[in-house]
Amino acid sequence: MSNYNLVSYEQDGPVLVITLNQPEALNALTPPMEGELHAALEQGDRDESIRSIILTGAGRGFSSGYNISQNSSEEGDAAPDEEEVADQRQKWNSSLRNPDMLMHIMQLSKPVIAAIDGWCIGGGFWYSLACDITIASERAVFAQPEVRMISNSSVLFALLCGWKNAHRYALTGDHFDAQEALRIGVVNEVVPHEKLMDHVKALAQRLAQVPRESVRVNKMMTTYALEAMGLRNALNVNAFLSTIVRATTDRSDVAHLDKARLEGGFRAFLEARDGPFMPEPFGPRSKPRE
Repeated sequence: MSNYNLVSYEQDGPVLVITLNQPEALNALTPPMEGELHAALEQGDRDESIRSIILTGAGRGFSSGYNISQNSSEEGDAAPDEEEVADQRQKWNSSLRNPDMLMHIMQLSKPVIAAIDGWCIGGGFWYSLACDITIASERAVFAQPEVRMISNSSVLFALLCGWKNAHRYALTGDHFDAQEALRIGVVNEVVPHEKLMDHVKALAQRLAQVPRESVRVNKMMTTYALEAMGLRNALNVNAFLSTIVRATTDRSDVAHLDKARLEGGFRAFLEARDGPFMPEPFGPRSKPRE
């Protein structure tokens, strides 16, 4: 087995389980983790003994999304408009690579099942949308709260769930629970959390029994059709718009968030960002904190 540090790579017969393995950080996405993730996906796709792939997360969540706290300390940091140009360029490069990373999953010859338990936020949510099948535990929570601090959603959300459903959550950043995710089309099934991995592994074993060429060709049929309909261009535009929103200089609507982070650290920043939106209609943030 390959030696990965930020993801785990475990094969059980024809089934490969790739686990985002930074539970202390809620599997927050960083360039090194994404590098390992895509290397593991590529390794699994090349291995003829593997017939299906499960993607999941260790600990309390699938992923909390891109690590917005990595440039923030509990003592406070410089406001975003004081960031070095190099830091901003790194963010832009990440946005421009995003279509390739999502399409990579869709273009693999092996089916990928996302097993979601707990938090599935931001960029982690986008990865779940790109997987061929997504199964959620009853305690899964989905959201893109980063839109409240000037950020963007993914066109995959609207593609899967429709314009109205996507806008309900992409424009508010509200969290939604597993049953709402099932209703709008984010996930295929919802199962009890203690049965999630057994259920997903059984499904992966079913996929492994289908002739490999049949699976490969039917994945190609769907992916290439979506590309022909404009998915790649839509994701590219998504990436360009992401660089624009990250580079905005008008931060008047979020000046209070920058101030909260400077004065109280990252926790104060999150409270300032999400506090005014409570209670939310679904999930663990549906009630005000006591």
